[in-house]
Amino acid sequence: MSVVLEKEFKDSNSVARILKCAERLFATKGYAAASIRDITNQAGVNLAAIHYHFGSKEKLLEELFNRKLDWLNQQRLKALLSLEKKANGAPLRPSAILDAFFGTLLNMIDDKRNGGEMFLKLLGRSSLEPSKLIWSISTKEHSEVISKFKSALFKSLPNVPENEIVWRFHFMLGAATFAISGNGLPTLFANTNIERENLVISRKLLTKRLMAFLLGGLRAPLSKDLSKHEFYALERQNEN
Repeated sequence: MSVVLEKEFKDSNSVARILKCAERLFATKGYAAASIRDITNQAGVNLAAIHYHFGSKEKLLEELFNRKLDWLNQQRLKALLSLEKKANGAPLRPSAILDAFFGTLLNMIDDKRNGGEMFLKLLGRSSLEPSKLIWSISTKEHSEVISKFKSALFKSLPNVPENEIVWRFHFMLGAATFAISGNGLPTLFANTNIERENLVISRKLLTKRLMAFLLGGLRAPLSKDLSKHEFYALERQNEN
């Protein structure tokens, strides 16, 4: 390795530039379409820098997701723990649980310092272009936090079957991810009286609309007023 390359590779700022440029390109072009050359050109580093610092493009994506998701999930757990301490053993309000999980996610829009808005775009893009790699990273990072939030919801909604809560949480994850991506808005509002500029809404308004929607779905009555016993009977019937 030349002295020039060695000096460049040891520059700590090059790692930050690579991560920032990779995040932007993955969010705008998609993981598959963004090449190593695209990333290194925008970051202003040698083509071999990604291999030197991360090992591969896949490892670069993993490092990017791990850093952001770890921080996000720590904030979620911190918010949930604070609620549980104040409740002193009593069940939490469903709205408070959803705010701790999804509200924390939406707050990233205002996190200019850590590039939260761009990461949310990346999450939205990734949900539309799923891959085994992204699914594996996301599952690993979310397993602990989702388990704790499910437990809180089970306690908060004792009259709703746990299987139903899990399904509703699954639907909420999908709705939130699609909402933060902003994809589909121009198509949905085409041929309406809504001006294009009104499709760009503030984080505060997005949070209010989305949280109201998610809470309504979570607290909706069971289909055809199924009781807990009838719900499990239907589950067993579908399995046979």
